[in-house]
Amino acid sequence: MNTVLVPVKTAAQGTFRVDARSGGNGGLIWSAASDYVVPPHNWFPSFNVTVTANGRMYAPGSGGKLLVRDNVDSANGVLQPVVFYGETVYSSARAELDAAVMISTPITVDDAGNAWFGFYVRTQNSAQLRSGIARVSANGAGSWAAASTLANDVAIDRVAMNSAPALSADGSSLYFAAGTAQERGYLLAVDAATLTTRARIALRDPASGAAAVIPGDGTASPTIGPDGDVYFGVLESTARANHGRGWLLHFDAGLTQTKIPGAFGWDDTATVVPASAVPAYQGTSSYLLATKYNDYAGAGGTGLNRMALLDPFASHVDPVTGVATMIEVMTIQGPTPDSVHPGGVREWCVNTAAFDPATRSMLVNNEDGYMYRWNLATNQLSERIRFNNGLGQSYTPTAVGADGTIYAINNAVLFAVGH
Repeated sequence: MNTVLVPVKTAAQGTFRVDARSGGNGGLIWSAASDYVVPPHNWFPSFNVTVTANGRMYAPGSGGKLLVRDNVDSANGVLQPVVFYGETVYSSARAELDAAVMISTPITVDDAGNAWFGFYVRTQNSAQLRSGIARVSANGAGSWAAASTLANDVAIDRVAMNSAPALSADGSSLYFAAGTAQERGYLLAVDAATLTTRARIALRDPASGAAAVIPGDGTASPTIGPDGDVYFGVLESTARANHGRGWLLHFDAGLTQTKIPGAFGWDDTATVVPASAVPAYQGTSSYLLATKYNDYAGAGGTGLNRMALLDPFASHVDPVTGVATMIEVMTIQGPTPDSVHPGGVREWCVNTAAFDPATRSMLVNNEDGYMYRWNLATNQLSERIRFNNGLGQSYTPTAVGADGTIYAINNAVLFAVGH
């Protein structure tokens, strides 16, 4: 029925609700409050909801519980709590566990309605929970595993905040990053059903070889390629050594082989684009990756901020670091001059851009207050629509709904763009 679920922050320090609105006219269908408590943070974390293929919504609540509502298209319904470590345990120490346990990632679901998410534990507790990854099955059964156990490293005390776990195409493996208070750590692959470790790899800076940074302020999530390869964005080991761009690290599905990295990874989740959608592409890869490609003037860069389409299996020498990185199939520079950094242009303020196969284009937000259509056939910004006057904004996703409506966020406002 084309219902759009909108997570809403209602107070500066974080109280939340979920609004369900008609995708056709924006009308409110239902609204429900959440008691979610955000984990400790620097930049304020996101409040994320997820809907399954059969119309079930999962939203985060306090104490690490999920709030579940079936039939999201209906005006009638209630939120039901599901606790991954047991509702009896939670009920017996609710105040303690609400203060100790916080969901710290978006919620990932599969076609069967099973759900996975990361959670952060700030204090010792009567339930003996430690920060880790949780699974709630479609029938409400819960399980969890500590991040330190999965990484086989006692220093690991958190799953990467704001980073959605990713499932392999067959649904058997779950990928996520886990780290320390110093923001260093691993990419992990676990059995999606049993939450036992299948593989792990230390996340390292391709230039220095030192541990890369898994920033708590970022939102980079693993991307799984059609061939099973895994991509994950990190920051460089030494601040600004790569102009604050970080790296898009690249591994095989088993996390045994490190492959060609991308030159930008900070706060970005790569979008898979079929190579057949790019007429000018002459390489051999079956798919390409679209990523943000800013070059921050404030971190030693040129300020000529771009979007890029990259070949993950061909390399060239990155001019900033001298590292062999994914070759640029094409790039597009932001069109609006940046008054703060003369000679530069405004940033592309997107975490993950939407690919539109019907028009062979990317739909991308810019910090100048416009959303642009980047035509991959012509490498031009062929359309734009204004949202606001332009201001410094967080990196947010762009998405395309079932009816072709484009959804984008600027300055904490959700815009729906139709024909």
